[in-house]
Amino acid sequence: MSLSRRITLAALVFFSILAGCKKTPPANVAAAVNGRSITYTDLDKQYTIQFPQAGSPAAADDGVQINKLETLRAMIDQEIMMQRAEKQSLLAPEADVEAEFNKLKSPYTQEEFQKQLTAKKMTIEDLKSDIRKKLSIEKVINKEITSKINITEKDIADFYATNRASFNLAEPTVHLAQILVTPNAEAEFRNLKNDKAQNDDQARRKIQNIEQRVRNGEDFSMLAQNYSEDPGSASNGGDLGFVADSALAKASVDLRKMIGEMKPGQVSNVVRTGEGYRILKLLSREPAGQRELNDPRVQQTIRETLLNRKDQLLRGAYLEAIRNEAQVENYLARTTAQLGDKK
Repeated sequence: MSLSRRITLAALVFFSILAGCKKTPPANVAAAVNGRSITYTDLDKQYTIQFPQAGSPAAADDGVQINKLETLRAMIDQEIMMQRAEKQSLLAPEADVEAEFNKLKSPYTQEEFQKQLTAKKMTIEDLKSDIRKKLSIEKVINKEITSKINITEKDIADFYATNRASFNLAEPTVHLAQILVTPNAEAEFRNLKNDKAQNDDQARRKIQNIEQRVRNGEDFSMLAQNYSEDPGSASNGGDLGFVADSALAKASVDLRKMIGEMKPGQVSNVVRTGEGYRILKLLSREPAGQRELNDPRVQQTIRETLLNRKDQLLRGAYLEAIRNEAQVENYLARTTAQLGDKK
């Protein structure tokens, strides 16, 4: 092949690559993950579920677009995790999906349950699909992260040595945990299920459902991680730490009376406070003085703290790593950026 012909061929290849980079995104595709499409129809449905009180997902408002981009980013991450679950044969079986569905449905009458779905603009199949994805992703997380976390005695001793002063109680305290649900749709929240009540009715129903699950024997800490809307304690299983008598004195009379009558391990009824609805668990009552490392309660507190910290760290790192391995095309983000360039 002549030199001029090789140059011409190379130029054709180069310009075809440029043309491919600027090709029009596939119709109705908001993003693609390893070749699997997330459609605008899927995105609009998920947006409506996440923001039922917001405007139409088709609106050109900047706030809507920001929320849609954040929703799409979460859907991309979910798709990456679901593909990992498929690859590792960790998809949730139908029996598990039905069991979780019935658990969510059990506190309500048929009419009440349908009202909840309607408020979220969901169908039963939408909910079951959501449950299937969440259970499958949990199986991946448990295999890839949770099962590999090991907290050693040295880890506990080192933490105690660094934080010994925090175990010296200047006055009697109560060790509390909580699950908080707020009616404010705009309130900051952080939980594993990405579950947020949008109004007072949803908040009340949600906390009643959680209370029923607590009464049925489900783990309080896990329910807090999954559903609590308190950004400060949800990731730690709802643990509020040690609350001194002087701090507790600032609470309402009814709340102080209720906590004063609770026994260690007891869970309160639903409490309505200024922020929303709460369920409290009294973990222990502690007299003033230094807690030593050989106290089993100190060791348990430290172990749970370290487990939660490492779990959160590894989850974030794991998702970032597998996101980097995936081939992701975010067409919505690309289109939005191009619109910004034209302004």
